[in-house]
Amino acid sequence: MAGRAGVAAVKGLELIRATAVLDGRTVLEDVSLSVAPGQLVAVVGPNGAGKSSAIRSLAGLLPLSKGEARLDGENVGRLSHRARAERVAYLPQERRIAWNLPAVEVAALGAPFLTGPDARARALAALREVEAGELADRGVAEMSGGERARVLLARALATEARSLLVDEPIAGLDPDAQLLVLERLRARARAGQAVLLSLHDLTLAARFADRVIVLHAGRVVADDAALVALSPAVMTRVFGLTAAWIEGPDGPLLAAGRLQSGE
Repeated sequence: MAGRAGVAAVKGLELIRATAVLDGRTVLEDVSLSVAPGQLVAVVGPNGAGKSSAIRSLAGLLPLSKGEARLDGENVGRLSHRARAERVAYLPQERRIAWNLPAVEVAALGAPFLTGPDARARALAALREVEAGELADRGVAEMSGGERARVLLARALATEARSLLVDEPIAGLDPDAQLLVLERLRARARAGQAVLLSLHDLTLAARFADRVIVLHAGRVVADDAALVALSPAVMTRVFGLTAAWIEGPDGPLLAAGRLQSGE
């Protein structure tokens, strides 16, 4: 499909010189980033760096004061709710669910445009994808936090949207569940979706992401392959760490320490 002025529309996720203000504070400043179909990109940075703000702006939940957020080349603010839902699924950090619904019904909320039986089938497939099929009929209030996190991820996967925005999907999960979630998200990227997720674990970001975007004080500091973006200089400047990467059996491992006062 041709975009405006005859320029081909860029597929996937884009922020173009985006600035956003929240409660009087600039949370994004002149941020440009993109995620193409088939890519898994991790956005990292200290607390308050703008990771969630970047994700929420792409979901159309945080208005921009300058710049644009685009889904498949279209300004997210100009899309209907249905068109936005077809293009992107969003999984927030918040894992609270107000009602004790069975897991399959929660996951089926990710397929609102399907009939009841089709939505249930999609939900069951998504639950099996995150190894939570046995939880289908259990109420979410009766689950552990990690189980509930997998059910909510299944809800996002059930949309089968062209892009995925996932904010801190492994926070609070045990190591096995962390790897499971990241493996599933990488598989979705390899199947053709554009996947943007925020992470605090830099070793896992380096292991799973095709690219790493480093945010600091609302600005992009680096956007490159993981070991380039997370260079020792960036680690010192952004995270206040001394750092070295070591090659491990399953990918790079981070050896890091806090900078001492005066360094």
